[in-house]
Amino acid sequence: MNYKITNGSVSYGAETILEEINFDINEKEKIAIVGRNGSGKSTLLKSIINNDLLSEGIGENKFNIYKEGNPSIGYLKQIDFEDNKITMLDEILKVYKEIIDLEGKIENLVIKMQKDHSEELAKEFSKAQDRYEFLDGYTYKKEYETAISKFGFSNEDKYKSLGEFSGGQRTKIAFIKLLLSKPDILLLDEPTNHLDITTIEWLESYLKSYTKSVVIVSHDRMFLNRIVDKIYEIEYGTITEYSGNYEFFEKQKRVNYERQLKDFEFQQKEIKRLTQIADRFRYKPTKAKMALSKLKQIERMVKIEEPNKYDLKTFKTNFKIELESGNNVLDVNELEIGYEKSLSKVSFKLYKGQKLGIIGSNGTGKSTLLKTLIGNIGTISGSYEFGHNVKIGYFDQQMAQLNSEKTVFDEFYDEFPELTVTEVRNSLAAFMFYGEDVFKKVSMLSGGEKVRLELCKILKTGPNLLILDEPTNHLDIIGKESLENMLKEYKGSLIVVSHDRFFINKISDCILDFEIGKTKFYPYNYEEYLEKKKLENKENVIIEKNEKMQKQICVNPLKEKDKLEKKIKKIEEEISKKEDEITSLKQELLKEEIYSDYIKLTEIQEKIDELNKSIEESMMVWENLQQELEKIKKLV
Repeated sequence: MNYKITNGSVSYGAETILEEINFDINEKEKIAIVGRNGSGKSTLLKSIINNDLLSEGIGENKFNIYKEGNPSIGYLKQIDFEDNKITMLDEILKVYKEIIDLEGKIENLVIKMQKDHSEELAKEFSKAQDRYEFLDGYTYKKEYETAISKFGFSNEDKYKSLGEFSGGQRTKIAFIKLLLSKPDILLLDEPTNHLDITTIEWLESYLKSYTKSVVIVSHDRMFLNRIVDKIYEIEYGTITEYSGNYEFFEKQKRVNYERQLKDFEFQQKEIKRLTQIADRFRYKPTKAKMALSKLKQIERMVKIEEPNKYDLKTFKTNFKIELESGNNVLDVNELEIGYEKSLSKVSFKLYKGQKLGIIGSNGTGKSTLLKTLIGNIGTISGSYEFGHNVKIGYFDQQMAQLNSEKTVFDEFYDEFPELTVTEVRNSLAAFMFYGEDVFKKVSMLSGGEKVRLELCKILKTGPNLLILDEPTNHLDIIGKESLENMLKEYKGSLIVVSHDRFFINKISDCILDFEIGKTKFYPYNYEEYLEKKKLENKENVIIEKNEKMQKQICVNPLKEKDKLEKKIKKIEEEISKKEDEITSLKQELLKEEIYSDYIKLTEIQEKIDELNKSIEESMMVWENLQQELEKIKKLV
C-alpha cells in the first residue's frame, strides 16, 4: 500500500493555506503532522480524504496523487449515527458485520454437513473457517470489550441506546468504531483530547501494534514520541519531512537549522570577499580578467537560502506575585469529596513553591477536588485549610470557553479598570494579543486564544497559588512549552490537573494519583512516580502470591505437598495419554482410505491440532505446580 501526494496545494478563496505538499504514506508507517495552530495540519488531513481540495503547487515536480491498492481511509467526522434507538453494542458490532455473517454461515454449514458429507460442502466450510480466522474472528469479542472498557464505559452502558449518551460519550463511541474498523490509513486529529491517562496509554499500545498505517495530528508530545516513526512539520506554509520519533525531530530540526545557517553565513562571507576583489580590480587592465572570473565564480555558486527562524512566537508573563504566602500553603486532611455520593478521600500537604500534579482516570474526582478547594462544592467530611496570605488564581475549561460579544480589550479592561490603555495592551501583548487582535470579539477566538486570555486575566491578579484544571487543552506544542516555562519560573505554589504527561513531568515536583475511590500522594516528579508505581505493583503481586501460598501452607504443608504431587502426576498421565492419541492419529493419516478422503483427513488433523494445544496448556499448568511444589518442599 502506498499513498502519495506530489506538489499539491490547498487554497481557500484567495488565500493559499499550503503551497507545496509532498506527502507520502507507506504501509504500516506511523506518521505525525506537527505545527502551530492554524498552520494547516487539519487541512492536510482533509485533503488526504478529499482530493478535490488539492490543486497544483509551486514546486517543480508535476502535481500528482498516487494510490496503490486503493487504500481505505478512516477519519472521525461529525457524529451522525443512523439510528439513535439502537444500543451502543449493536452500533459497534456493525464494524464486525462480515465476521458475524461468517459465524452464521459456519453454523448453517455445520448443520448441513451432518446430513450432507459432500466434498464441496467440506471445502466451503474450510474456506469459511479460514476467512473467519483471517479476520480475527476468535478474538474480536475480546477486542471490542477491551476498547469499550478502556474508553470508560461500563458493562451496563453497552445496552443503553445511543440517544442516552452525552455528546462527548457519542464522540468516544464513534472513535471506538473507527479504531475497530481498521482502515488501511487511519487519520486521527487530536485523538487524546478529553481522554484520561489510562485511556491514552491503552490507545498508545493499540496504535503501536496497529498493523496498518496511521497519520496523527496531535500536540501530545509523549504520545507522539511513543508511536510515530516519521514526522511532517508544517511551518511557514511548507512541509518538511523528518524520519524518527518526536524527540529525534526536535533535535534534527535544531541541527538542520544550525547547519544551514552556518553554511549560509559562510557563503555570504565568501560572496562578499569575491565581490570586494572584483570591485577593486575590475577597472585595472592587468587584473580585469581575474576580477571577471571572481564574478563568474559567484554566478556558478548554488545559492544557499537563509533558513527561516523557528516559529517560536509565543506568550510570556510579565506579572508578579503581589503578596508572599507563608511556608504552609495548604493542609488537606481526610477530605471526602463528591456530590451526592463520595468519590474519594484525600490527604496531602502543600508547601510554598511546591508544584503538585494531579493525575488519574476520568470520573475519579480530580476536578471535584479543585472545585471543593475553591469553595464551589461543599465537603462531605474531613477538612482542608489554606495557610497565611494565600491568594488563589483558579482556571478551568468552562471559564476559558467564554462566548462574550465584548472585544478582547474590553474583556480584560473591565476586570482591571484602574489600568491605562498602554498597560492593558502591554498585558495582552504578553499573551500574544497584538495590534488589531485586541479588538476581536471574544466569541470569535479559537480555543487556544480563549485559554491565553483567561490565563492573562488570572495572572494579572497576582496570585501566589495557582489552581489549574486542564490548562493545556487547545494549546499547540509551542503554547504548551511556553506555559511550561512560565510555570517553572513562577515563584508561587501550583496545583494542576492534566492528562498531558509530558507537561506534568516537566513542571511537577510531586504527584497526587487518583484511582477509583482512593488517592495517594507521591513526593516525586512524574518519571520517579512511574518507577515507584512499577515497584509497588510488583510488590503487590508478590505479596498477593505469598499470602495465597501462606494460607495454603498454614493449613497443612505436608497435606498441600501431597495434594500438589497428586495433581502433577495426574497431569503427567493426561499428557502421556494425549501424546499416545496423537501418535495413533498420525498413523491413521498414513492409511490410503483416510488420506484420499478430504473430510476424514480434515477431521483427524483438527483433532491432532486440538490435542497439541491441550498439551501446551497442560505443560504450563505442570510448570506452575512444580514451582509451587519446590517452595513447599523447602518449608517441610
